[in-house]
Amino acid sequence: MTQQGVRWTAEQVLALAPDAASRKAGSKLAAAGPWSAAGTSDEGTVWGLCKGSGSKPYQTVIDVADSTGPAYKCSCPSRKFPCKHALGLLLLWAGSDSAVSPGRAAPDWAQQWLSGRRTRAAERTTRTDAASGATSADPEAVRRRAERRAERITAGAAELEQRLTDLLRGGLAATEQAGYGLWEETAARMVDAQAPGLAARVRELGAIPGSGPGWPVRLLKECALLHLLDQGWLRREHLPDGLAGTVRSRIGLPGSPEGPPVRDRWLALAQYDTSDSRLTTRRIWLHGTESGRTALLLSYGAAGRAPELSLPVGLAFEAEVSAYPGAGQLRAALGERFSAPEPACIRPPGVTPAEAAARYGEALRDDPWLDSYPVTLTRVIPTPDGDSWQLADADSGLALPITPSARSRPGLWRLVALSGGTPVTVFGECGHRGFTPLTAWAEETPGATGQAVTLC
Repeated sequence: MTQQGVRWTAEQVLALAPDAASRKAGSKLAAAGPWSAAGTSDEGTVWGLCKGSGSKPYQTVIDVADSTGPAYKCSCPSRKFPCKHALGLLLLWAGSDSAVSPGRAAPDWAQQWLSGRRTRAAERTTRTDAASGATSADPEAVRRRAERRAERITAGAAELEQRLTDLLRGGLAATEQAGYGLWEETAARMVDAQAPGLAARVRELGAIPGSGPGWPVRLLKECALLHLLDQGWLRREHLPDGLAGTVRSRIGLPGSPEGPPVRDRWLALAQYDTSDSRLTTRRIWLHGTESGRTALLLSYGAAGRAPELSLPVGLAFEAEVSAYPGAGQLRAALGERFSAPEPACIRPPGVTPAEAAARYGEALRDDPWLDSYPVTLTRVIPTPDGDSWQLADADSGLALPITPSARSRPGLWRLVALSGGTPVTVFGECGHRGFTPLTAWAEETPGATGQAVTLC
């Protein structure tokens, strides 16, 4: 919030909710009744006191202009971030100029939290700079550590090759009786070899046997891709630099952004989380409005905790972004930010379903392990296809099937309602399973608002 009066939409606020229950509870608090002393500063801080079940109201404060996305503090006992009080206050701020008084100075309790955040951020920067200095001061030690890890990964890759050979020699049918323990033990060996990428792919193999008709074919395909990754690592010295970087990334080696940063006005296209028992991964897709580049930001949180970085869909901000190494890799690191996120009626240029499929095919040449590729479809209509759905080109009739996982989400019905049988623009991920819609815009007409509608 760099200008007074620039506020988010209710949908952008609700996109921050950790779950459906929080969205519902936060919406109930989006009225002036339970709030008192609510205000906002020119620097992008929103605060208020919310009446609860106790004698003292809950103190809620949000830093809307934080460099890593909105940050929250509430005195309620909830472990969700943001809690229902933070969501309710943001909805109140987004929907009413009178309920949240503008241009005020933050109260002491809110100012103390803000000061503490800034102090901790400065300390983290100092520690990071010190660690970088220590690393650069002893490049020989860094080289030795990298060599030792490479040796362990090579030994693990050779062992995995032998296990894949034994698997194929014994026949895929035996894997259904062997159970998941076979794969978990192999994955543990890859963890010991410091190859988390190989371990993750081995665990995915364990879910395929007995998963339905055609599972042996799917298992064979995934084994072939795992074998290809193994061989890519074992023969990495013979690969082009870009492909070798992709192999290192897929193996699970940490990398650092390379090359000069790109300064642009970046639009947050989509944001969604995936979780397992150990980690929550947040994926944020960005579109450079001047460069036309698409970038992927990854943020992580411990199991049950939301990652820190959060950029509501439809907001744009000026920042520097640096790409990670690897041919065809879109992952990037968010660098210095020069403005706070603000609502923007921008949409990326789109392509037809046929062109989207072609782009995914081209991306596979650089990264054979790629599950999907980000594209924006223009002038498509969500259309039922028997028990399935597809996105049909309004002009040619050619269509992309919507992935089964997306068909079970509420976002599909938001997309259908937005379209109403007319063409829409849809951003999502196109892969071998179909197209997963993530964000949509109504057809550009004189009366259209141009606001993004989140589908994930």
